[in-house]
Amino acid sequence: MINRTSPESSGLYENSGNISPQRITVLRSWWLMSDKGKILVVDDDDSIRQLLTSYLQKNGYQVSAFADGESFLSAFAKENDYQLVVLDIMMPGIDGYEVCRRLRKISTIPVIMLTAVSDEMERIIGLELGADDYLAKPFNPRELLARIKAIIRRVDVFSQPATIASESGMRYCLFNGFSVDTVTRSMTLPDGDNINLSGSDFNLLMLFARHAGQEISRDDIAKLTRSRGVLPLDRFIDVQISRLRQQLKESARNPVIIKTVRGRGYVMATEVQFCDAI
Repeated sequence: MINRTSPESSGLYENSGNISPQRITVLRSWWLMSDKGKILVVDDDDSIRQLLTSYLQKNGYQVSAFADGESFLSAFAKENDYQLVVLDIMMPGIDGYEVCRRLRKISTIPVIMLTAVSDEMERIIGLELGADDYLAKPFNPRELLARIKAIIRRVDVFSQPATIASESGMRYCLFNGFSVDTVTRSMTLPDGDNINLSGSDFNLLMLFARHAGQEISRDDIAKLTRSRGVLPLDRFIDVQISRLRQQLKESARNPVIIKTVRGRGYVMATEVQFCDAI
């Protein structure tokens, strides 16, 4: 845990009220650490782990790094007030897939997976297991930082009940026997079972719910949920839709709730209601 003292109590201000360039650097560092969140990095490559830790810390994030999945999961079980996980796939012991699978049983924390440079199947499997985004190695740390900011920004926006549900900020979203609690991000199925939705699944479902009956293009879905459009041969949206349909117990061939509009996108073809209590 990092102890933070305020600039005033640290003696950063001189009697004259002027601040030297060196003190400005200290002040900037303090404010960065105050404003940013906590990131987990899980990668068995020492050089990548050190690079990301240093780079993210310089950009104001607190970072906890782990060399294997077991130590990460053990630490996360004790303290889980983090905002995002950067998770490598190929690691000794339990790999990134298994780590993501276990993590999704206990948390909806956003996950960015680091994948092999040209292995599309790795990316698809990761997304199906609940990852929110992926980045192929080798990568530019600036791109990773941009994706971290975009995901955290989306999570912050979707964490506001008024933004999630409606202008009146109603808590529950109801459709076809399903009930979604927009505060806990949990969904009660028609049979009474309850599941936690990952960040990306929740955001995508709420996007459809807020625009029920309206066609939404694949590119618009990508821009609204990932802050960028669909790249050529990018199957991210297809995997996301498939995973959401699985959560809704939809038939892959004849979906009832999230329907495909051929050549155009998707539509939530059911009535949606938002309410304060159920």
